[in-house]
Amino acid sequence: MTTKIIDSPTEADYFVHSRKLIERIVIEADLELVTPAHFGNGREGEAVDMLLLVDPRDGRTPLLTGATLAGALRSYLKDCLPEREKKPSLVQLLFGGERRTEDGDQSCLIIDDAFGVPGTFQIEVREGVKIDPVTRTAAGKFLFNRELWSAGTQFKLRFELLIDEGNQHTGLLPALATALQGLTNGEITLGARKTRGLGQVQINEWRMRDYALTEPGQLLDWLRFGNMPLDVTDENVQHGSDLVAVVGNPFPSSRQTFTIDAFFEIDTSLLIRSGGRDVNEPEMVYLGKERRDQRPILSGTSVAGALRARAGRIVRTLSGESEIRRDAKGNFLDPQIIKAIFGTMETKTERCASRLRIEEHLIKGAETDLIQNRVSIDRFTGGALDGALFNQQPVFGKPGSLVHLKMSLSNPKPHEIGLLMLLLKDLWTGDLALGGESSVGRGRLRGQKADVTTYTDRWSIVQDDQKLDVSGDKANLESCVSALLETLRGQSES
Repeated sequence: MTTKIIDSPTEADYFVHSRKLIERIVIEADLELVTPAHFGNGREGEAVDMLLLVDPRDGRTPLLTGATLAGALRSYLKDCLPEREKKPSLVQLLFGGERRTEDGDQSCLIIDDAFGVPGTFQIEVREGVKIDPVTRTAAGKFLFNRELWSAGTQFKLRFELLIDEGNQHTGLLPALATALQGLTNGEITLGARKTRGLGQVQINEWRMRDYALTEPGQLLDWLRFGNMPLDVTDENVQHGSDLVAVVGNPFPSSRQTFTIDAFFEIDTSLLIRSGGRDVNEPEMVYLGKERRDQRPILSGTSVAGALRARAGRIVRTLSGESEIRRDAKGNFLDPQIIKAIFGTMETKTERCASRLRIEEHLIKGAETDLIQNRVSIDRFTGGALDGALFNQQPVFGKPGSLVHLKMSLSNPKPHEIGLLMLLLKDLWTGDLALGGESSVGRGRLRGQKADVTTYTDRWSIVQDDQKLDVSGDKANLESCVSALLETLRGQSES
């Protein structure tokens, strides 16, 4: 038996198989949560159904993984780039090949895990429930709760773009600027339920340094300081709140959205219940009572549930359906137009995310210090039921109180715009109530003003006493409602 001696690789061999990097661009950002966010670890706790992902070294610091950021940025960039920029695909050049691409290249963008800044975070608990469209009550076995990182939690983001001899002229930096623009303008949300108001973010500052590896001085700087945070006192570091000034110009976006930005007054009272309360507080308190500032919140999940249920009623009424369809297990089935807008989890083949994004906002100027005592009445005796005395702390409307509701639909179709306008009408007139206990008069709103925009048109709606002023081309809005009627009639006939 003879032993074969393998020659050790030479310097030339390493050079042939290297990536031949000529430039490294380091970008850092200070990210802050505008609304609470859930970055889950996939586990269930004893008291909470959905736990948060934390730094395993100390078991308490928030962890925002690079994979979460990469997925959000990749999806946003794919929607933004015009068709002329997709061949060759800058998305794949920047983020690497997709899972189904066997010969995909490695990503040239390194995204570090981000950790929460000490002193900026605390944990909130929120409850969620699925509403039965027939009874409009909580569906059985669908009550759950989850942990959230509070609004104001901050993270230090770090990106590193690798430029080699083969991709130096492919527009990677403008593509990265396009993706990062989604964080700046708030179009990218992070974590679970991100289309329901959670995970809204803002960037407080950008920092960037470009290391030209072909220059010995900058190569030495990279070897010495490349893994350290950027120092704003360094003259080579660009910094500021303006992404364009620091990183550069992004590509023109091809995203198309339909947006409703509306303000309402609370007609009576509003009760969106908080998931956690102190033992000395009323049995039911408004959402936001557990915050440090105790300001009430209109949650996107509550609004989405009410809109989805009402949209189903509108579609069934206009299409002539008398009953709600159910599958073999008794689960209700949404019409196709509802699935396309609000998303669905009915079957594996039909699963799709919601295209309707509803933001979460604070309720301003409302009365929150009043506690209402209530009692349940026995139907036979007309007296109070034993043990059925309870108290509540809802949000009461008063002059000047404002409820801000903003929702946007990506890549809208005319009939979908028509359905959303009918939903806005029901909210505006108080016919569609939000929150709990609508049967006793809670949750009814009065519309004050709204801005409705598409990628080509804009309308302004203002309530002036008993008169409704609408500026813009009303015929276009009417045509969208007509398109909804035609679409539903066509589906019912087929």
